[in-house]
Parts: sequence; structure tokens; C-alpha cells
Amino acid sequence: MSRAELFCPTCTSLQPPDESKDFFQVLDCEKSFNVDTQELQRKYRNLQRLLHPDFFSQKSESERNISEKQSTVVNKAYKTLLSPLKRGVYLLSLNGITLKEGADDEVDTQFLFDILELNEQLNDAETKDDIEEVGHFVQEQLVSLTKDLRKAFQQGDLQEAKILLAKMKYFSNIQDQVKKKIIP
Repeated sequence: MSRAELFCPTCTSLQPPDESKDFFQVLDCEKSFNVDTQELQRKYRNLQRLLHPDFFSQKSESERNISEKQSTVVNKAYKTLLSPLKRGVYLLSLNGITLKEGADDEVDTQFLFDILELNEQLNDAETKDDIEEVGHFVQEQLVSLTKDLRKAFQQGDLQEAKILLAKMKYFSNIQDQVKKKIIP
């Protein structure tokens, strides 16, 4: 979003968030799975320099509230677009496709069995090295799935993207468990 879209040209007051804009528009990015995360971060920081509530402490209560709302939208957009998993799920939602919470019906039974075994391996891990071994495997899987997801979105194969995102969710959950075991 440009400064002209954020502030009234006449009175220079901060304007409320435009709810018709999606997160890609908020951060002025192409609506694509392929996002330059460094550019995304730069745009995020520039917007926060304009919108952060700390810069509106001497303004009216109304403008402070608008600043908080604008800043919240920008934060949510940034966190969503920064994460490949969240970005992919968001892109699907923009196309009218939702990924169910469990997503068991999106993946085959062999994959679920493999995930169950990986969870057991993590639960049985007794040393930091054992835990890190699971963590490295999971990270490799997430990198591979991200590459496949990029390809699926480029080809417009939203059904394949949905399956890949369901798998990413499982690996992401295990990655969270690994982090909790390493840093209790």
C-alpha cells in the first residue's frame, strides 16, 4: 500500500484499513506462491514505519485506534505471507478452497502411517542427537514439499497444492514437537 492509500490527501489523517484488499495487496506483492521474502520484509518494515501505534501516541484516540487496526492487518499479512504453509493455505482460500483441520482425507493411508512412525521415533528419542535427526528429516521434507508446492501453484494445480499443504501441516506439527523437545 502506498502512503496515498493510507493517509487522507486533504487532512493527512490515517485512514481505516481497506477490508477489500487481500494480504498480497496490503503488502504490495504479486498474488503468487513465489514470494521474495527479503522484499516482503522490506515492504513490511516500511509500512510499520508509517503505521506503528507508537508513532501515533500524540494523535487523536480515533487515529490511534486506526493505527492499531492498520498495524494489525499488516502484521497478519506479513506472518501469513512469510510462511510457505500459511501462504499456501491462504492462496487456496482466495480460490475458494479450504484445508480442513485434520486433513486426513487429503493424504493417503501410507503417508499417515509414515507420520505415525515418525511421531513414535520422536517420542522414543532419548538424546538430543536423536531428536535433531528427526528434526533434520522433517526439515528436508518441508523443503521438498515447498518446492513441489511452488510447482503445483505455477501449474495452477490447486488440488495437488491442497494435498501437499495437508502433508506440510503434518510435518510442521512434528517440527513444532521437535522444537519443544529440544527446548522444553
